[in-house]
Amino acid sequence: MDYDNKISTIIRDLPRSGIRDFFELVIGRSDVISLGVGEPDKPTPWPIREAVIRSLEKGQTSYTSNLGLEALRVGISEYVTKHFRTTYDPKTEILVTVGVSEALDIAFRAVLNPGDEVIYHEPCYVSYSPSIKMAYGVPVVVQTREENEFALMAEDVEKAITPKTKVIALNFPTNPTGGIMPHEELAKIAALAVKHDLFVFTDEIYSELLYDGRQHKSIVEFPGMRERTVLLHGFSKAFAMTGWRLGYACAPAPLREAMMKIHQYCMLCAPIMSQMAGIEALKMGEAAYEDMRQSYEQRRNLIVSRLNGMGLHCFNPGGAFYVFPEIRSTGLTSKEFAIQLLEKKSVAVVPGSAFSSAGEGFVRCCYATAPELIAKAMDLMEEFVNEVCGK
Repeated sequence: MDYDNKISTIIRDLPRSGIRDFFELVIGRSDVISLGVGEPDKPTPWPIREAVIRSLEKGQTSYTSNLGLEALRVGISEYVTKHFRTTYDPKTEILVTVGVSEALDIAFRAVLNPGDEVIYHEPCYVSYSPSIKMAYGVPVVVQTREENEFALMAEDVEKAITPKTKVIALNFPTNPTGGIMPHEELAKIAALAVKHDLFVFTDEIYSELLYDGRQHKSIVEFPGMRERTVLLHGFSKAFAMTGWRLGYACAPAPLREAMMKIHQYCMLCAPIMSQMAGIEALKMGEAAYEDMRQSYEQRRNLIVSRLNGMGLHCFNPGGAFYVFPEIRSTGLTSKEFAIQLLEKKSVAVVPGSAFSSAGEGFVRCCYATAPELIAKAMDLMEEFVNEVCGK
C-alpha cells in the first residue's frame, strides 16, 4: 500500500518532536547526566500519592463526568481565583483535561475554521505549530529575542495581525527559554486583543515557578480579557505530577461548552485517579511546591553562573526551570553541540533548533536536576567547551 498517499497530508508533513527524537539517543544510558527532560526531579508529594492510594482502596476506578469531578472543579475555581484574581463558575466554565496539551488542542479545534490564523511566539514548546495545523489553522510566528530576554513584544504582535487573525497564543514563563512577560507588554497585547476582537489562549503551566520575588500576572486579569481568554493550566510542573496527565481549561461558558464537545468524544474524561490526586494537590496549595520553587531558584543561580563563567552567554531567566545559553562562540550548531556533548561527556541538553529555527545558536538546559549533578554536568560541559574552542 502507498501509505504516503493514504495518510493525511497534514499529519504526513508534521515534523516529529525534536525533543523526543533527541532523547531516543539517551534512552538506556545510565551514565548520562540529563539536563534535558522538562520535569521535576522529585516524585509527586506523598500526601497526594497517599490520597490516591486511599481512593483506590475504596474502589474509586470509574468514569467521571466529562467535565471532571465536581470537587476538583470547585477546587480549581478557588485556586484560580486566588492565583489569577479571576473567578470561573465550576459548573459552566471549567473543564478538566488530560494535561494542558489536550486542553490546548481542543481549544484550537473549538474556534478555528480552515485558514484562520494563530499568532504565537518562538522559540516555544514544540506542540504549538502542530496543534494549530491539526485544527486546520495557519500558524503565524512572532520571534522573541535574547536582547528582550525572550519576552514577546507587543509591537511585533501588532505587525503580525491580519484580518484572518483569530487567536494569540501565549506561554509565559516559557519553555525553552525561561523568559517571562513584563506586565507593561502584557497590557499592550491585551489592548491589541480587545482592539482587534481576538481570542487569547494563555498556557500558564509554569506560573508558580517565578524567582527573585516576582509575582505572576496573567493576561486574563487585564480589562476586557476575561470574555476572550482561555486560561490553560495543569498540575505537572508545580506539583511534580507530569505522569498523572492532568490539566484544565477555564473559559466563558460558550467556549467551555465547545471544548467539552470535542473532549467528550476523544477523551471522555481524565482518569479518576489523576483527578483524585488533583483534589489533594489543590488542598495542599503552595505547601506542595514552595520548597521546590526555592530549590529551583538556587539551582538557576548555580547554572547561570557556571555557564557564563565558561564563556557561554546566558541571561538570567525569571521563571520555569530552563536556561537557554548561547553556544555560537563554539562554532557548532545547536544540534552538533548537543550530540558531541552527549557523545564525549555524557551530558544531555536539547538543541535549540528543536524549538524552531529561532532557537538555533542556543541549547536548552533543564535545572530540575539535583544540584550535585548540575555541578558535575557543568564541569563536564566546561571541559567540552574548552576542548572545542582550543583553550
